[in-house]
Amino acid sequence: MKLLIGDKNYSSWSMRPWLLLKHFGIPFDEVLIQLGESSTTREILAHAPNGPGKLPCLIDDKGVVTWDSLAIAETLAERFPQYALWPRDAAARNHARCVSAEMHSGFGDLRSNMWMNIRASFPGKNATPGTLADIARIQAIWGECLDTYGGPFLFGEFSIADAMYAPVAMRFNTWQPVLSEAASAYVRRITATPAVKAWIDDALRETHAIPYQDVCP
Repeated sequence: MKLLIGDKNYSSWSMRPWLLLKHFGIPFDEVLIQLGESSTTREILAHAPNGPGKLPCLIDDKGVVTWDSLAIAETLAERFPQYALWPRDAAARNHARCVSAEMHSGFGDLRSNMWMNIRASFPGKNATPGTLADIARIQAIWGECLDTYGGPFLFGEFSIADAMYAPVAMRFNTWQPVLSEAASAYVRRITATPAVKAWIDDALRETHAIPYQDVCP
């Protein structure tokens, strides 16, 4: 399989399926395509002409193209049932799907005001009311999951849900909003996870820059 991703410093959507493949030891070839360049879409379509030219994009060994991070996660869960990408328990699995879908479709203020930039540091900035409301909801989700399933990850063991929220932890590291101790501890655990640490290390070594994302007004 081949996974097309964007810059590890900026591409929150690419981070999610990459973490799943790495964490569960599923073999794949990584193709990194720099974001924000005139050639970006052309390069994506050269690998996946039947897709929409978006990242991330998974191409399996038969050439089947799957785009969108959550669709890729579901595809991996179906193809590799030997790994508990979703929780095995039906009720927990339903809960995990709900909070993952909420992350996938929501939190627009957080996305707009506290974008992912692993190399940057913008402590205390852009804490708009809408962004703080998003952060409060995320902390409530994390707290409920950790209390219900006992940690250390949202549903006990690392799953798709943790991969969906890992870029949020990266945002929190960069923007450093005020968090509860439970949320801060979860951010520390996610950041220290080997697959996440590998992604961060790669991001810190990148030299390609997207200037407007490197400056906070």
